[in-house]
Amino acid sequence: MNDNVNSARPLSLSSHPSSLIPDPSSFDGLLLLSYGGPEGPDDVMPFLENVVRGKNVPRARLLEVARHYEPFGGVSPINAQNRSLLVALVDELNAHGPRLPVYWANRNWHPLLPDVLRQMTEDGVERALALVTSAFGSYPGCRQYQEDIQRARQEIGPEAPRIEKLRLFYNHPGFIEAMTDRVWDALEQCAPQGQRQEVRLIFTAHSIPVAMAASAPYESQLREACRLVAERLKVDAWDLVYQNRSGPPSAPWLVPDIRDHLRLLAAAGEVRSAVIAPIGFLSEHVEIVYDLDIEVQALCDDLGLSMVRSGVVGCHPRFVRMVRELVMERLDESAPRLAVGSHGPWPDQCPAGCCR
Repeated sequence: MNDNVNSARPLSLSSHPSSLIPDPSSFDGLLLLSYGGPEGPDDVMPFLENVVRGKNVPRARLLEVARHYEPFGGVSPINAQNRSLLVALVDELNAHGPRLPVYWANRNWHPLLPDVLRQMTEDGVERALALVTSAFGSYPGCRQYQEDIQRARQEIGPEAPRIEKLRLFYNHPGFIEAMTDRVWDALEQCAPQGQRQEVRLIFTAHSIPVAMAASAPYESQLREACRLVAERLKVDAWDLVYQNRSGPPSAPWLVPDIRDHLRLLAAAGEVRSAVIAPIGFLSEHVEIVYDLDIEVQALCDDLGLSMVRSGVVGCHPRFVRMVRELVMERLDESAPRLAVGSHGPWPDQCPAGCCR
């Protein structure tokens, strides 16, 4: 059962072969689409070259980033987590329907998107839904994935399956509840309830250029998700910060940077402990396990701050169930479109000009 997980080739999983027969609907497949990551030392530079293809990134910068993978033997945890999510999604759909074949593809490393779309074509899939592993609207987190899908389809030809992306889910109760659960565990580890006066909850997400953010709902969606999680935890003191800024210094990116913010908190002397919640990331990968668990942890040690990092949503059962709920929205017009807070559910099709 579920024993054919092999990252070297396109994947389609089901607990039982008979469950590959989809329920009657307008969609006949589900694609888990993620960023990808290296799975050994020899993969690191080719992976990074895929990430920056078409961009003027100095090789010295790639070599610098490549060193971040060395403490982990050149292996990013993202692919292992996506394999686990793939199995969890298959089990969820097999148990509760619809019984769709589930595939997994990456933008930047194997299994690569064009290879997986070829496999789907050979399997007879004509129209599939795609879960992109990003909850928030931005060019790299939404539109770029859709551009990659179109490019891969053009590479395959007219027989390639149509792929329609599931809506953004930053305020879906499944995402919010799962993230709240992860942060609660970190808060309990940092300080028991009732002893948190000097604990600051700090949400973090990947920074993007200010010019790019101007045409995207990224900032507002992040703030709403942070507010919803903090509200459920009954935490009043929280901050949203950013990490992983890159590019020329002359180009402004979203701030505050997490390191600068921690230095300010330490200098003010009002905070002794910090819970870092990577709400902008769904999966564990090097930008978390190196940047937060190694670099930011070392900074907190130097500043005399106690730090606990929360888990990501990952394969939380409520998140897995959320994916099924998003699929059902598209298969059944009478299914509820769930959202919490004041924003309402994001539309299936993003507005024109969004996330340029």
